Amino acid sequence: MTGVAVTGWSALSGAGEGRVALAEVVRTGRGPEPVDSAAGRAVVHRGFDLRASLGRKGTSTFDRWTGFAVTACGLALRDAAADLDGEQRARAGVVLGTTAGSERSTSEFSAETMTAQRPYLVPPSLFPNTIMNCAAGQAAIRYGLAGINATVAGGDLAFPQAVRYAATALRHRRADLLLTGAVAEHTPHSAWLARAGRPDAVPGEGAAVFVLERTADVLAAGRAVEAEVLAVVTGHRPGDQSPAAMTEALASCLRRALEAAGVRAAEVALAAVGGAGPETDAVIAVVGGVPVLAVDDWLGYCQAAGPALRTAAVLAARDEVADGRVAVCTAWSADGGVAAWVLRGWGGAR
Repeated sequence: MTGVAVTGWSALSGAGEGRVALAEVVRTGRGPEPVDSAAGRAVVHRGFDLRASLGRKGTSTFDRWTGFAVTACGLALRDAAADLDGEQRARAGVVLGTTAGSERSTSEFSAETMTAQRPYLVPPSLFPNTIMNCAAGQAAIRYGLAGINATVAGGDLAFPQAVRYAATALRHRRADLLLTGAVAEHTPHSAWLARAGRPDAVPGEGAAVFVLERTADVLAAGRAVEAEVLAVVTGHRPGDQSPAAMTEALASCLRRALEAAGVRAAEVALAAVGGAGPETDAVIAVVGGVPVLAVDDWLGYCQAAGPALRTAAVLAARDEVADGRVAVCTAWSADGGVAAWVLRGWGGAR
């Protein structure tokens, strides 16, 4: 998977909007305090204003989930200084990871079809919000991206799966630029789903999007590379999914990712994980006592967006990944899924 460059990125989370807000959380090692919401305690993006971020035109039917995604995509394009012409827009697209789309929009629209006054005239303008590809589609429409448009519904592994999908498309020249990330909103509906997967975790919400391009093309154009994705590996642990078994599965996945990247464990300078438990134990077992960013402990359990936010946290820790230093990220799901991916920072990091 070598040759996939990150040329820009941005994130929304309980920490706020953009790379500066996330970098402050990484620097201090402290996230925002959870707040009481309609669905219990959660780390939410309290300052998010969809109209302030995107304006009124074309956004009247957006839900929070779509607003997060479209905003993050726009910020990432701006961060990469991607001024695309018509031909370039035809070769640019969006790949987003999700757990199940906007659970709130889907649930409320479905309820309307059964409880509204006959003949159940639900607002057709709200139907697009029930489709998992809504956020990716709206982002493509807003920014004029006519290339690949895909949504990966992979739960906690959706982001690494989306990155692998995008890398394959770039490698086979099916696209030249892909906005790749993951998004999750906090609602009573998503909180119920989060409790089913991680009953002891504090829920969170957010989005992180990365501009991915072929490294050779970026260098040929004389542009800066912020980081390079060296490998993404996923796997599954059937049967025994105890903490010890998941630690073993994650460690095996991380070793395979390092091997695929051509990187020795001793070269790893930083790791980003969800929190204490199997992920941290696996990192220690494979690469030893490197600094570990426990991102879910700061930003809450953000389901599909969590692994994307871990990647953003790595890039926000500039001193640790600049100039060729290597970082690893991990993820796992309650049904036994595991993932690990490897990043190398470049001198273009800002």
